[in-house]
Amino acid sequence: MTDKTMTPEDVVARLRSGMTLGIGGWGSRRKPMALVRALLRSPVTDLTVISYGGPDVGLLAAAGRIRKLVAPFATLDSIPLEPHFRAAREAGAFTLTEIDEAMFMWGLHAAANRLPFLPVRAGLGSDVMRVNPGLRTVTSPYEDGETFVAVPALRMDAALVHLNRADRLGNAQYLSPDPYFDDLFCEAADSAYVSCERLVEPGGFADAVPQTLLVGRHSVTGVVEAPNGAHFTSCVPDYGRDEPFQKLYATTPWEDFAVRFLSGPDEKSYQSAVQAWHEEVR
Repeated sequence: MTDKTMTPEDVVARLRSGMTLGIGGWGSRRKPMALVRALLRSPVTDLTVISYGGPDVGLLAAAGRIRKLVAPFATLDSIPLEPHFRAAREAGAFTLTEIDEAMFMWGLHAAANRLPFLPVRAGLGSDVMRVNPGLRTVTSPYEDGETFVAVPALRMDAALVHLNRADRLGNAQYLSPDPYFDDLFCEAADSAYVSCERLVEPGGFADAVPQTLLVGRHSVTGVVEAPNGAHFTSCVPDYGRDEPFQKLYATTPWEDFAVRFLSGPDEKSYQSAVQAWHEEVR
């Protein structure tokens, strides 16, 4: 068995410009934000990003790091449309493939199972086919002869996810009500990196409900202990979403936000800047 522990900088050093990068979580929930911030401190750019989009997409879009986005949405949950994503999209900063949530999920399943596509009913009769002319349909070879959308596999060079607990071998556990498909992101990628709130010893999941042991070490390349690493998104039950800070993010010009909170040399500098802001507004 291998110790897979890394720093955020170790992870980013393995990423390259032009990669297809999957980012787990959902909207503004349990996003691997410490790893995204480390990516912003690097020169990596020209990315194809696959995500149930939230501030991960907003940050990377505002910083000009995205060439193409594949997503069913980009939201901050309590703020319906991610504003920095919207500004970058309206400026034509990247191309967008928008598919619905079910199509996206089956694209992950196809990639995880090394299939070129999976047939789904989702999307039929909608404008998804019109706005994505590259999508194809297939006909069932059986007696029903039904037509389906052939959702292409969402294969990735690398995936970033954040979970509540992990061990140094790469096993990881979620403690919230929803897994957010992070296991599929890991299995659909050539390499996968898990950040977590706290590292536990191997075997430290002994009392866990089995279904919470979401990610297995077979699909994980590296593990990063990153307390508060999903901030400002939620990581229930460890902490909820930082709504005041999210509102600040959403209403502050990108350049001002980046200078104040993202210009430091590491994750510690970001967390310190956030703490200082909270103390100012109390």
